[in-house]
Amino acid sequence: MDQDEALTTVDNIVTQFNTYEDFLDSQITTLDLYYLEDEGLARQLVELGYRGTGEVVKREDFEARKAAIEIARLAERTQKKTLTSAGKDLHDNFLKALAVREEDNRSGKVSLNQQEADAAHTFKKKLAESSAHSKSVIFIRDKNSHGQEVSGYIDYAHRLKTEDFEVYFSGKKRLLPRPTDMSFYNWDSHIAVWNSTPNYQVIADNPEGLLFKYKRDRKILNVDPKAQPGDNSTRSPILTELYTQVVIFDHVSRRKT
Repeated sequence: MDQDEALTTVDNIVTQFNTYEDFLDSQITTLDLYYLEDEGLARQLVELGYRGTGEVVKREDFEARKAAIEIARLAERTQKKTLTSAGKDLHDNFLKALAVREEDNRSGKVSLNQQEADAAHTFKKKLAESSAHSKSVIFIRDKNSHGQEVSGYIDYAHRLKTEDFEVYFSGKKRLLPRPTDMSFYNWDSHIAVWNSTPNYQVIADNPEGLLFKYKRDRKILNVDPKAQPGDNSTRSPILTELYTQVVIFDHVSRRKT
């Protein structure tokens, strides 16, 4: 029996029986109990492989797989409770892009995803072996409910902590920049606002344009489309039917070891 078959066998047994003792009892016949007259001895002989009617599974293997399956089950249940994008039927590229990045921005860790933009793939692959934090900045340009064109940069991780994204992933509401975000500009009233967040410091007086400094590693994120976004950062334009323009910047901060 190869390793995959052995693992499948153990998984089937672990799923079928609540405890290792239940599994051992299933291998004991009434004839065994008649001759041995000791249930504990009968279980021991099955565990050692001397008696029994099925596969031999060690106690440590059974308990290890039982624990692993339970951890996976609890993790899946916790993730479904935490991720507001979980289980949603998302059709637009922007909502899909937000869903891909939701866990990273909630937990701060990087989870490589093959569905990410090709522009970010090489960069993500390069950092795959390092322990890192990931934070995304979302640029959105579109019209608000008053028909005014607005644009701005949103700290995705900060917004996730301060509001419920269920309304966005369910399509009940559109995500738009606010005067409380990292930057906000109303093209009709010409009102411009900048705010630093728990993750980013805004540098608005730079002669070359708006810059954001990630507070964890002090790296600069340059959002100028004609410039490189900066160290450990990527720029991903999103083709979407929901907004006039969307760009997502992903910054990855390596942990010091």
